[in-house]
Amino acid sequence: MQLYFVALLSPADIQREVTAFKQTALERFGSGHALRSPPHITLIPPFRSDRTDFTALQTAADRQVPFVVSLRDFARFGRRVIFVNVLPSEFLSDCQQQLAEFGYQTYGIEPDRRPFHPHMTVAFRDLTQAAFPEAWAYFSAQQYDRTFTADAFALLRHTGQGWEVANQFMFTGV
Repeated sequence: MQLYFVALLSPADIQREVTAFKQTALERFGSGHALRSPPHITLIPPFRSDRTDFTALQTAADRQVPFVVSLRDFARFGRRVIFVNVLPSEFLSDCQQQLAEFGYQTYGIEPDRRPFHPHMTVAFRDLTQAAFPEAWAYFSAQQYDRTFTADAFALLRHTGQGWEVANQFMFTGV
């Protein structure tokens, strides 16, 4: 069985900037696990499947219209995860809910029971409790303000070493 997840990917310039934040987390605070995936906003968290064909996801993308995503500064989950903050939006929440429902109805992917809190992870898992205060002091002092238009979501597949984009599904809704 293969491991997958579905996410929004930002344009290349924002990908480079957020990857640079991840690189800083590795070099300054010893947290590099986030570098194993491209910067993303998770819509359907990792799930296992023996399927190799997820082309029906285009049906869900066909129902979506492009929408603006706003990134502002940094936030955290407890004392272990630091991320680029994604501002809440009705369009983003609706996209996630509709996709989660589609994934369950079409592929039997169990929906995530946690509340949807969109973010782009910079440091987690291997960010130690000892390094967290200094890392949080550093990132919380940084200003970051970007927007982009989400016009597709991506299916990512785990390679055994990290995550790669398996397919992208363009939004075609009107």
